[in-house]
Amino acid sequence: MRDVFVVGVGMTPFGRHQDKTHTELTQAAVRLALADAGAVARDVDMTLYANVVQAFVNGEMSVPGEFALRPLGFEGVRSMHVEAACASGTMGFHIAYEYIRAGLCGAALVVGTEKLFNEDPVKRFAVFQQPLDIQEAQRYLEATRGKLAPVPPEGETKSVNALMDAYAAQARLHMATYGTTARQIAAVAAKNHRHSEHNPLSQYRNPMTTDEVMAARLVAWPLTVPMCAPISDGSAAAILCSAESLVRFADARPVRVLACNSRTGRDRAPDDYRGHVTRRVSGEAYEAAGLGPAEVDVAEVHDASSSGEIVQIEALGFAPEGEGGPRSDAGETSLGGRLPVNPSGGLVSKGHPLGATGLAQIHELVSQLRDACGARQVPGARIALAENSGGFYGVEDGLSCVTILARD
Repeated sequence: MRDVFVVGVGMTPFGRHQDKTHTELTQAAVRLALADAGAVARDVDMTLYANVVQAFVNGEMSVPGEFALRPLGFEGVRSMHVEAACASGTMGFHIAYEYIRAGLCGAALVVGTEKLFNEDPVKRFAVFQQPLDIQEAQRYLEATRGKLAPVPPEGETKSVNALMDAYAAQARLHMATYGTTARQIAAVAAKNHRHSEHNPLSQYRNPMTTDEVMAARLVAWPLTVPMCAPISDGSAAAILCSAESLVRFADARPVRVLACNSRTGRDRAPDDYRGHVTRRVSGEAYEAAGLGPAEVDVAEVHDASSSGEIVQIEALGFAPEGEGGPRSDAGETSLGGRLPVNPSGGLVSKGHPLGATGLAQIHELVSQLRDACGARQVPGARIALAENSGGFYGVEDGLSCVTILARD
């Protein structure tokens, strides 16, 4: 098995790109990744294109990756398309890692792109109202009936959709199990909005206080709008290669990939947090990397809702069970704290264009390990971890992916 490195990353700003097509966003991110690696298309042996809803939103259902990449000179290469919900980009990265590690490929380009914003609000929100998603959300609500923290009178609101009800129920289950508070969840969101102020690629760059997050419009109690990931467009890309292929990228600043691991969720009791899929995936990733959670210097985790960040940092071993909320509120996961989490701003502030989300995490962590993040830089960062979830099934993430990177 060969060592694997990231030699190039690129990312567009996240937000609303009504004036750009999928192809244009993809090409912009890929050009940035090639420039970062000091590469041209012929240096790459394989391409992987990640996307979730392009066919649904824009009716583009035939080899969209090839349509975007062929004009840039990617031809005669092995090619794959990847769909794994919000983890699509990360799964593309993991597949590239395994191909290179096994000696089946010398260098690979992975790019994830999504255009979620649509002028038609019915179509825009229909993306998040797929029948199977609604089915699983309703199944979760039934499985947790009678186990959730009660909604206060002022928190009663008409449901936006079943998925948001499920996210809120996940928060309320953690509140009932461990005493986590709405204010602690708001503190996580405020932290990420503060971080994104220093990220020029972030969808939102307006810092918020915990009180402002608490006072914002309610989505489904205890979640307010700033605690939830927005609808986003954007693209992110990464170029990986083997140690033997580093000669192709002589001017690159390589970052070593220590571990890539992913697993699907499984049936368990909703409040069996020790059985959480991320706990299993991260444990295997730590073992493969030869280190533990205490050695991680910076992390990007999947915070589709800010309560999700609390659950994930506990599953990753960054905080004991039930301590994610208090420790976040105390500043341990803020820049300058013991372990900064989501210095990019996370999904709630940086944005969440599904297929691009996982590669945006990689972009941030590679930049951190290169000491290239300016005001949001984590000083001396040497080990970085990304956790990216895909979809929802049963009582947890449909898929959990953990990637560990190291400054070489």
